Amino acid sequence: MPHVTVDGCRLHYRLDGAEDAPPLLLIHAVGVDLGMWAPQADRFAGRFRVLRYDHRGHGGSDVPVGAYSLDRLGRDAVGLLDALGIARTHVAGLSMGGMVALWLGIHAPDRVDRLVPCCTTAYAGGAAVWDPRIAAVQAGGMAALADGVIERWFTPGFRKRAPGTIAGVRQTLLGTSPEGYAGCCAAIRDMDQRDAIGRIAAPTLVISGAHDAGTPPERGREIAAAVPGAQFLALDAAHIANIEQPDAFGAAVEDFLG
Repeated sequence: MPHVTVDGCRLHYRLDGAEDAPPLLLIHAVGVDLGMWAPQADRFAGRFRVLRYDHRGHGGSDVPVGAYSLDRLGRDAVGLLDALGIARTHVAGLSMGGMVALWLGIHAPDRVDRLVPCCTTAYAGGAAVWDPRIAAVQAGGMAALADGVIERWFTPGFRKRAPGTIAGVRQTLLGTSPEGYAGCCAAIRDMDQRDAIGRIAAPTLVISGAHDAGTPPERGREIAAAVPGAQFLALDAAHIANIEQPDAFGAAVEDFLG
């Protein structure tokens, strides 16, 4: 597995597509890994140089001890781009990945061509929402959260018609480091980008899941209203829209990136 080291943390990454194709950075949600993008990876690699990576605390990346910050996760992404010699890239991120994507649009505008924050929010509710989740995973591991996460992430209809996909996501969740999950939950807890997203200058498409209870479409519309010129799209999905509606999601992103 290829890795780069950013500030002492080894990050696992994967590159697909032609070396001379336009770069596209895909940033995954908390609790899973770069495999979350499997429904779109081959499709996107036909037109882009697709870069996926595992957040610190996830997948094949290191698991530093302690709470992380969104700034830390954002600087991980910049450090990865630096290590791979990628000066500018399209960026798409979902859930926590969307929060990192927004961070890049705010704090590293020279690195971002077009921006696609998905099923995400500029503020996720703070300690009242996230401290209980951190406490639960610290006490009972990922098994304490898996059922609730799956219910929030996918509509009942999708869970019924795609049991194999659901089983695979559950397996990835259960295999995630509890320490890494808690560390990233702290980053989400402490994040508040509401006053900063208006500075994003990159052309932006905000995608939401119409049935997403965790980051409902209203949060996506708020981002789109704050970012100058941003577009908004709601898909017939819950939180992990790229898995529940893979073709519609892939087509929307490709159409926007051009």
